Amino acid sequence: MIYSLSVFAGGQQGNVQPFSDEDSSVETLSHCSSLSERTSAAEEAGETEEMAEEDFQYKLKVYIDSTVDKSAKTRQGALDGLKTAMATKILYEFISERRMTITDSIERCLKKGKGVEQCAAASLACLLCIQLGSGIESEEVFKTLKPVFRTIHNDGAANIQARQACATSLGLCTLVAEDDIMDVYATMECFESLFTHSYVREDGSRPSVNPQTTQLHTNALLSWALLLTICTGSHIRAIAQKHLAKLPRLLENDDVNMRIAAGETIALLFELIRDVDPEFDYDDWEQLCEQLNALATDCNKHRAKTDKRKQRSVFRDVLKAVEEGDFQSETIRFATERMVIDSWVKKRTYDAFREFVGSGMNYHLQANEFIRDVFELGPPMLIDSAALKAMKSSRLERHLYNAAAFKARTKARNKFRDKRVDVGEF
Repeated sequence: MIYSLSVFAGGQQGNVQPFSDEDSSVETLSHCSSLSERTSAAEEAGETEEMAEEDFQYKLKVYIDSTVDKSAKTRQGALDGLKTAMATKILYEFISERRMTITDSIERCLKKGKGVEQCAAASLACLLCIQLGSGIESEEVFKTLKPVFRTIHNDGAANIQARQACATSLGLCTLVAEDDIMDVYATMECFESLFTHSYVREDGSRPSVNPQTTQLHTNALLSWALLLTICTGSHIRAIAQKHLAKLPRLLENDDVNMRIAAGETIALLFELIRDVDPEFDYDDWEQLCEQLNALATDCNKHRAKTDKRKQRSVFRDVLKAVEEGDFQSETIRFATERMVIDSWVKKRTYDAFREFVGSGMNYHLQANEFIRDVFELGPPMLIDSAALKAMKSSRLERHLYNAAAFKARTKARNKFRDKRVDVGEF
């Protein structure tokens, strides 16, 4: 039997036409059109990104110009805008060209501003140094601002909030931008002149210090501890001899933040002095351990529960550091990398940077060459957006996972809480 071509065409009547040149041309044009559309979309995306970057830089220029505005509210808004930008993005090239203009604005706000404006300007100075990194550019910035910081820091008549901010900013800027170790020691002496006023006296009497001044002394102590991390071995020996017997007096302070800062500083100093001298022996070691153990198990009814919980957690670690030279390590994950905080030196440094960059810390760990150098992370790793997106679970996936975990946890708890369940079933 002979079958016609129409049968193989699906039963339709008519002749099957061969594939013509005209069909080929249509398909080729369709493919080229699709390719052209994709290319055009990529170009549009690139143009959109470029326009967004131009808009962002324009806003930064407006912020910089507004830092010299007559209105204090406008200046405050401009300082906050610059702080947010520097904390969340790497702006080295843009800032490097305008660093002295920004520095002049910060100096003017510190000298002529009031309270909150001075605090914002002091924080911006630290972020500027973090962006510029350790080098000539940040040194120039700090040489301009250091005398202003010290003047406000030491001025008992200055706004107390401004003094607190300057105590913190002076410490970090010194760490980043000071080029003379003797000047580092001089700055540490400025901090000592403040926090030593909170020492309990040898006769057991406590100095009369209000809460705001105590916070100033706490900030000075933390900055002093930060600069301890870059001192030479001989200077650490001198510091230990001068202060290690007196620092425990701060553990009796009524303020929980001061007690915690003192405890962490003691642990840090023990770590440093043992690195310099492994055979170091502290005369009042047993008495100090008893004092730390009392704070790690504090049940004082007159203290808030949150304060006691935070204090006990910290002082358990401090006690281990003093008794055993141990440190409770912590892992920080960012993008595809991780960093282990495995010493009190690294913890104090990490906490100091995080205080200024806040939620942008992981981004700076990933992309800021200076911060990566501080924590010995090596050059920044290049990751394309597609790979980064693939690593992140979607919001819906996280929601579903959390909902399922919550449901399972609730069922398990209800089972054991239900009094109708027979004990024998367990």
